[in-house]
Amino acid sequence: MIIGVPTEIKNHEYRVGMVPSSVRELTNHGHEVYVQSDAGMGIGFTNQDFINAGAKILETAAQIFATAEMIVKVKEPQAVERAMLRHDQILFTYLHLAPDLPQTQDLIESGSVCIAYETVTDDRGGLPLLAPMSEVAGRMSIQAGARALEKSLQGRGMLLGGVPGVEPAKVVIIGGGMVGSNAAQMAVGMGADVVILDRSIDVLRRLNVQFGSSIKAIYSTADAIERHVLEADLVIGGVLVPGAAAPKLVTKDHIKRMKPGSAIVDVAIDQGGCVETSYATTHQEPTFIVDDVVHYCVANMPGAVARTSTFALNNATLPYIIKLANLGYKAALNQDKHLLNGLNVMHGQLVCKEVAEALNLPFTAPQTLLN
Repeated sequence: MIIGVPTEIKNHEYRVGMVPSSVRELTNHGHEVYVQSDAGMGIGFTNQDFINAGAKILETAAQIFATAEMIVKVKEPQAVERAMLRHDQILFTYLHLAPDLPQTQDLIESGSVCIAYETVTDDRGGLPLLAPMSEVAGRMSIQAGARALEKSLQGRGMLLGGVPGVEPAKVVIIGGGMVGSNAAQMAVGMGADVVILDRSIDVLRRLNVQFGSSIKAIYSTADAIERHVLEADLVIGGVLVPGAAAPKLVTKDHIKRMKPGSAIVDVAIDQGGCVETSYATTHQEPTFIVDDVVHYCVANMPGAVARTSTFALNNATLPYIIKLANLGYKAALNQDKHLLNGLNVMHGQLVCKEVAEALNLPFTAPQTLLN
């Protein structure tokens, strides 16, 4: 198979779909890999590094899209990239379609086979291709939140862990999954007063075992969210409903009643955000203020630590890239039910039920297109 790796063009996005070691694995399996010129420069990989791994370099994204049978990316394709997709071409990347009708419509019109990292599953009920970026984003959320509490960004002027004789900041984490547990690890390490809210008793038990008395693990109800959000100095939104739009758990009314200068990091912004006042921002302009509350809502948070993120992502995606290349998408999807769960759009049909429900679009069962 011919695999293409274009340069990411989203604002301040330096990650790359495949690093040279991944390229070498694919070429060792007999596949051809084409990489756009300077695609890896942002994380320290030269064109020669990719050539040494067996790749061929093409100058433009148009050449990559025209040549490749499978496109491997990191972020969702931008409008100019979506226009280059063609019928039966595989797109393997993060998509986050539930809050994004224009992208969904363009992918449907392209006729391409779009497999989303974030909805691929595993035998444990996890999301193995979302997990590494959730780990990064969870840890980064505390860094970003600590910065947002500084006066230079109109925060409360608080040090997250306080100092002897001064109380630490109260950090409230909504969602105890991969994002939430990694955020808690960082917040506890910095000495903050940490509360985690979740609706799963099993998750709360796991958090208690992991952190002991260093955190308060609370069952999530509307009352608990309201009470702890209003007391918080920093709120981390780490809620995830796989494939679907994030529920709006922090309301406009909550925001109006929060402490002036408190901060919110909405990690769920890729799926529309779990805070009613959130909208996606970029690394160039990461924050905005609503009712004296600092909002950090960068939609590609891990892109700020692009080298770490790229290696973590490649470690997770490489086995699936090899499977798709070795078998072709039909055999690979028919053989692997978890990879099939990653299929969102195929041949002009929307085949992810959660996305269809979120966008009020017709749903087609994927099996009907693969038989």
